[in-house]
Amino acid sequence: MRRTGVTARGIIMPIFKTGDDLPALISQGVWEASQQEGFALHDQDIVAVTEAVVARAQGNYATCQQIAQSIRSQMKGDVLGLVFPILSRNRFSILLKAMAMAAKKVVIQLSYPCDEVGNGLLSWDLVEEKEVDPWRDSYTEEEFRSVFGRQTVHPFTGVDYIEYYKSFGENIEIVFSNDPRYILNFTKEVLVCSIHSRFRDQRKLQKAGATTVFRMDQVMTAPIDGSGYNETYGILGSNKATEESVKLFPRDCKAFVEKLQEELAARTGKKMEVMVYGDGGFKDPQGGIWELADPVVSPAFTSGLAGTPNELKIKYLADTEFAHLSGKELNEALRQKIREKHGSLKGEMASQGTTPRQITDLVGSLSDLVSGSGDRGTPVVLIQGYFSNYASEE
Repeated sequence: MRRTGVTARGIIMPIFKTGDDLPALISQGVWEASQQEGFALHDQDIVAVTEAVVARAQGNYATCQQIAQSIRSQMKGDVLGLVFPILSRNRFSILLKAMAMAAKKVVIQLSYPCDEVGNGLLSWDLVEEKEVDPWRDSYTEEEFRSVFGRQTVHPFTGVDYIEYYKSFGENIEIVFSNDPRYILNFTKEVLVCSIHSRFRDQRKLQKAGATTVFRMDQVMTAPIDGSGYNETYGILGSNKATEESVKLFPRDCKAFVEKLQEELAARTGKKMEVMVYGDGGFKDPQGGIWELADPVVSPAFTSGLAGTPNELKIKYLADTEFAHLSGKELNEALRQKIREKHGSLKGEMASQGTTPRQITDLVGSLSDLVSGSGDRGTPVVLIQGYFSNYASEE
């Protein structure tokens, strides 16, 4: 009888380089880990691969000069507005350097008191203390400083992002508003830098009379002078690589996951599911930061990972329908109820409290937590038992 449910293991891998055959190396690494550490592999095991190593193997990089060229090709004038970039040295600083190269003047509009994913510029307490309405009140930098002073140092990083972002060019001006249309007071040409609200922000600007509006997922969608590119996400999901370049989000991920699935089957004899994952979709309760700075948790996955969980809430059933049972009778009644569940439990009380999210968002978040973002050396995560439940025999 099974005594464990879902397990997740970080699989230690070599340091991958551009041109490496990832499907072959990863399938070999998973198989060798199982042999050396004595755990079995099964059908429906999940192999999750971080987007960083996929992009790295592809050589999917772009320089500041190349990004600037892509931006200039979409501009008509000399003044570029940037709406709602996140506060991040890793995610945005090198992109800003490229944007400052693309225009004679750049006006950055920051949201406040925090960015789209929760990085704080100010504390909510300070905003309340100053009796400011962040949904109505907009400021130039001089006005903003007169209200809030220098209380804009990030509590975790110790960085004042206003000063930090201005350091990337003498042609940079910063303003503050949560209304994307405020930028039109300074320029009619706007690059929308938000991630998850980008389509809505673009529509608002277009309706308000912007002459040129484009998004970060429309920059570097084709190679420039041998650069990397991403047809779907552009420079969204990119990370700092060097002081002059970024690693883009990987491309052609569907072909990659299907190839890796084939390699795993050939090596292990098991049909496993495969996904590429980036940031997890979870929120830090202490800092208020929503981790998802990538455009999606998973850019590609095999067919067995499509959809949402279809689960019954054991606690609810034990307290209601089977409240009169206990011991073996209760256990068997619950197992039988699970065996008999139908294809969709949407709207049923017996499923209340289960997580209504995509399987790939849940698995990707688990993988991100297991692999970490530092020096663990585990860019591949093996998840087993994910599709099992209380009624599963094995």
